[in-house]
Amino acid sequence: MIKLPDIPDAERTALVDVLVSLIERLTEKTQQQDEAIQQLRDEIAVLKGEKGRPKFKPSGMESQDDNQKNSKGKQGDSDKRAGSSKRSKTSRLTIHEECPIAPIQPLPAGSRFKGYRDFVVQDLKIAAHNTRYRLEVWQTPDGEWLCGELPATLRGGHFGTGLRAYVLYQHHHCHVTQPLLREQLLEWGIDLSVGQIDALLSGCNEDFFAEKDQLLEVGLEVSSYITVDDSGARHRGRNGYVTQIGNDLFAWFSSTDSKSRINFLTLLQAGDPLYSVPPILRTSRRCAHALRRSSARKPPLSHSIEP
Repeated sequence: MIKLPDIPDAERTALVDVLVSLIERLTEKTQQQDEAIQQLRDEIAVLKGEKGRPKFKPSGMESQDDNQKNSKGKQGDSDKRAGSSKRSKTSRLTIHEECPIAPIQPLPAGSRFKGYRDFVVQDLKIAAHNTRYRLEVWQTPDGEWLCGELPATLRGGHFGTGLRAYVLYQHHHCHVTQPLLREQLLEWGIDLSVGQIDALLSGCNEDFFAEKDQLLEVGLEVSSYITVDDSGARHRGRNGYVTQIGNDLFAWFSSTDSKSRINFLTLLQAGDPLYSVPPILRTSRRCAHALRRSSARKPPLSHSIEP
């Protein structure tokens, strides 16, 4: 579409008006011809077995804006500013520190205090926090030595729960590599070696394993059905299998080096063995047949299968 420039009224003669009208009619006619030609090309392409030009639907943002304007006009009391109905972003924050600030100007005599005008500032405080536990040592009159005990959360280690949680979160959730993680901690004044970071990531995971087993146990109790799947996966540099147990309520995963029926039944016990299988049946090719025979006899879950 040709856009004609604005012509001042002083220059709009009768000839200019005729030419402008002619240009507008020719432009509109040319546009109609282009649309007809494109339509014929699409029909020819369809007859040849090809695909025609795709039709792009108009955006619905304009119609949505119109609907919003109409709805606002029907409400009647829409004089509030945009976003005024939203909740305060700082109303639910936990305030860790309060700093009263008096006016800079000297207060005249007879001034009365009228309260505060609150201004909340969110900030992040990251710093090393080292604690020295001084365990008292006492000797009783009987010659017995008594010593204070460290908090159970430390597990006898030299790194607190906050540091351990941060290392686990950064590495597993944010995918920060161990060298970058060590560099960051050293910049903050926390002295950790590469081996210590690796120990924090790979060791002391008993609580996580217990929680995972509890998840499967509770999931089996509250579920009327489960789905099971296992597929090949590489774990700790070796080819193995990952087994998934779950449904719409939960999902549980475990990595093992087998996908046999005995392995599945072992995983299904959620870390609480209800029966045992002799080692000879685990390695024998006839373990599946023996398991089927033992299942046919329907022993109790707490019974141990003996050869």
